[in-house]
Amino acid sequence: MGQKLKLKAADGFELGAYRADPPGRPRGRVVVIQEIFGVNNHIRSVCDRLAEAGYVALAPQIFDRVERDFESGYTPDEVAHARTFIPKLDWDKVVADTEAAIDELKKEGSVAIMGFCLGGSVSWIAATKFGGLAAAVCYYGGQIMQHIDKKARCPVQMHFGAQDTHIPVSDVEIMKQKQPQAEIYIYQHAGHGFHCDERGSYDQPSSRIAWERTLGFLSRNFDSTAEEMIEEVSAPTATQIAKQGAAKAAKKPAAKSKAPKKAAKKAAKKSKKKAKKAKKKAAKKTAKKSKKAAKKKSKKRR
Repeated sequence: MGQKLKLKAADGFELGAYRADPPGRPRGRVVVIQEIFGVNNHIRSVCDRLAEAGYVALAPQIFDRVERDFESGYTPDEVAHARTFIPKLDWDKVVADTEAAIDELKKEGSVAIMGFCLGGSVSWIAATKFGGLAAAVCYYGGQIMQHIDKKARCPVQMHFGAQDTHIPVSDVEIMKQKQPQAEIYIYQHAGHGFHCDERGSYDQPSSRIAWERTLGFLSRNFDSTAEEMIEEVSAPTATQIAKQGAAKAAKKPAAKSKAPKKAAKKAAKKSKKKAKKAKKKAAKKTAKKSKKAAKKKSKKRR
């Protein structure tokens, strides 16, 4: 169902990726982050299942900076070898390669992120670091606890097994307290890696319930917010720009002519001058009249 392709990170590094597309119009797009076993058969099958559910799925090969095209199974020797990659990882580069996958899918529309084990931790970090994600789903991420005080910038769902010897239930309870807005589920009969049907820790009932919750969570968040976010950030078309310009012009008041203002100022000045002249004339007349009356009075006394 899927195909291999290349992605380019911000620093110019090229990494491989696996992409699966749905048969019809996508309901959304999901970046899938691998476990320590690379983009192997399990991660490709997760992408294929997402495509069957209507989503574009893209899994970047975040180990390519250590060893290109690395993938592994789950025998004891393979697990031991895969674990040797952990201390070699540059987490900043892992996040940069994850961002390359997010940016690739963002060209087409809204994007969510999902990860397992190592990828579950990367998904949580991405949820706290990158704006504009529709949602983040984290399966048994062992490093989440180290970053649990950070604020998520999108809705988050987490899945843990009560029998997980790598992630104590007490840690999960702290996560619930510190991130009350997140959907955090504990599966009582599940251990680490319970979702992978190729591992000895696979727990079918827990995996089925977790997957149903995952699809429901993605559906709710894509349907309610994701497409709206893309509309807000998408560039307007030439027609929209023209319409906006016309609307702005219609709202703008017509420029007032300076001529009437100038004439009014001139008239006011003239009126003021006239009033001053009339006042002066009236005062002069009053003084003359008073003088005449005083003279007449003086003559009468004589």
